[in-house]
Amino acid sequence: MMHFKNRIDCIDAHTGGEPLRIVTSGLPPILGNTILEKRKYMLENYDNLRKLMMLEPRGHSGMYGCILVDAVTEDGDFGVLFTHNKGLSSMCGHGIIAVTKVAIETGMLIAKDGENVVKIDTPAGRVTAYADVKDGEVERVRFQNVPCFVYAQNIKVDVDGIGEVVGEVVYCGAFYVYLDVNQVGLRVSPEYTEQLVKIGMEIKYKVMEMMEFNHPTSGVNWLYGTIFFEKPEREENKLITKNVCIFADGQVDRSPTGTGTGGRVALHYQTGEMKKADILVNKSIIDTVMEGKIIKETKVGEYDAVITEVSGTAHIMGFTQLVLDPKDPLPEGFRIIGS
Repeated sequence: MMHFKNRIDCIDAHTGGEPLRIVTSGLPPILGNTILEKRKYMLENYDNLRKLMMLEPRGHSGMYGCILVDAVTEDGDFGVLFTHNKGLSSMCGHGIIAVTKVAIETGMLIAKDGENVVKIDTPAGRVTAYADVKDGEVERVRFQNVPCFVYAQNIKVDVDGIGEVVGEVVYCGAFYVYLDVNQVGLRVSPEYTEQLVKIGMEIKYKVMEMMEFNHPTSGVNWLYGTIFFEKPEREENKLITKNVCIFADGQVDRSPTGTGTGGRVALHYQTGEMKKADILVNKSIIDTVMEGKIIKETKVGEYDAVITEVSGTAHIMGFTQLVLDPKDPLPEGFRIIGS
């Protein structure tokens, strides 16, 4: 007879190649009146379960996850906690796209053909997704993120073996430092992944030492990663570009990064490269695509900000039940190396 210490039900999906392991049941109650409080409770009480789900042998270095929790707002459909190889993030755009797809196509939410609005509570705040449904299938998901804005400009970092590079810190549900990949002599291409990870993490940690991160209202106060981008090329009202996000503990986003795409809209709008009617066509390191645009201008404290809309597609890959044998010598999994 089988005896397991834990039995966790998951739905595996991906958005543009980036995985999302959605936890539907099997975790203990996650307490808190806000999603940030639930995030803190999960980290302090059940981080062993995060490791079990994300790391090898059940996961891998690039695994990403989403824990469904109750909404904390009166009109919210559900709440989310996003997990990765190091901990829990504050917001995840590819995750919003995939969890919206899964919630509708598996019947968690009642949907109709046409546009469906899904209100999701995240640690960064309310994110609203719009699912285009035809014959019960989600064809595409758009989401309006929390306000995005340039937090700090002309951040100078001395990179070992390269010299000084200059980037900008942008908030888009998480704080990222952005810079043109030409500054480090590379391209956004799979053959440069190892070098991009090494340099991206060096930049991240050096910027963390240089400055503090304090969102005026959300409570998010940490730098999530580094985004290398290729300079956009204009084709009429479209800006064609690529980027790669290095985040958490050297993790590589296979998708164009949903939050990061919104951040790039805010960045290029402030620099004047992007106009209100433009669309950012953002390709990932494996050439999958998301699109971003401006919905409206707004303010966050003293910062000029924009509400962005990012769109993409997701696909369900499988239905998984993870278990932990009480005799398993690796109850929290492991990580050797990799991105």
